[in-house]
Amino acid sequence: MNKDTIILGIESSCDETAAGVVKNGKEVLSNVIYSQIEVHKKYGGVVPEIASRKHIEVISTVVVEALEKAKVTLDEVDAIAATYGPGLVGALLVGLSYGKALAYAKNKPFIGVNHIEGHIAANYLGSEFAPPFVCLVASGGHSHIVFVKDYGEYEVMGQTMDDAAGEAFDKVARALGLGYPGGPVIERAAKLGNMEAIEFPKSFMEEGNFDFSFSGLKTAVLNYLNRQKQRGEDVNIYDVAASFQKNVVDVLAKKLIDAAKVKKIDKISIAGGVASNSLLRERLKEEADAKGIKIHYPNKIYCTDNGAMIAAAAYYDFIKGKTSGLDLNAIPYLKIGEKI
Repeated sequence: MNKDTIILGIESSCDETAAGVVKNGKEVLSNVIYSQIEVHKKYGGVVPEIASRKHIEVISTVVVEALEKAKVTLDEVDAIAATYGPGLVGALLVGLSYGKALAYAKNKPFIGVNHIEGHIAANYLGSEFAPPFVCLVASGGHSHIVFVKDYGEYEVMGQTMDDAAGEAFDKVARALGLGYPGGPVIERAAKLGNMEAIEFPKSFMEEGNFDFSFSGLKTAVLNYLNRQKQRGEDVNIYDVAASFQKNVVDVLAKKLIDAAKVKKIDKISIAGGVASNSLLRERLKEEADAKGIKIHYPNKIYCTDNGAMIAAAAYYDFIKGKTSGLDLNAIPYLKIGEKI
């Protein structure tokens, strides 16, 4: 295609209301995110009904701001994209309905985007990084190892069987009284602790198994805290945070590196909220360098849920002529690679 392609992407799968405008799948013209962290903090996690209402309140403002910052009008946008799954169904419906309404009103093509595929596409923003590669997607609701064969072509090698990595961070942070969201507060606390202080168990570590299970780790942390309390012994929350974080990073890093070896691929990447974790980035850099593997990190702002990643993912469908009908519904348990 000779002409530049500009796509407006809308994301509302959980507790961020986001919109972004991206040119040619890589150049970010704007990326506006309204976070509900302060709203949900007092509950220790996302309350779905509150999240949905907040999305309704701010989505118009967020989309208008994204267009203004990009210095484009809706008439200049080539297509409109929105997340349709996976995620919280009420939250998904807000962004999806808004995106479809805009597409209908302006007679623009509409593209429904898989949220997990959006996270993978964050690797293309502001970068020349391209498939094939093996990607770790780790966030509050998802932990996947994905072989990205080409743009829009995926093979899931492993996924979470219970608690996702980010979910485990949230639950352990709550147990330690550190607050919400769990990822950043655990990371800060871990810097003050000894990561070798406590040996927590790891699950699914046998060779060739790329699935994840963090429920047992979460339970082990809770059991440790209860035992210490019953014995009347003090708990060093910094040591617990550091030991827990090390356990998660060990598992994520090993499985990603091993998956790349199995696929004989020398490129890996990470995506999702947990991809912002500094220890994970450092560990993967060390191990990748030692094994001659190239590693790519998205900018941290693109690791959180955002509209730019949705626009980027949509671009590769759009240039292949793949669009969605305006009857597309939200699918809270949508799997990666599924096209509805």
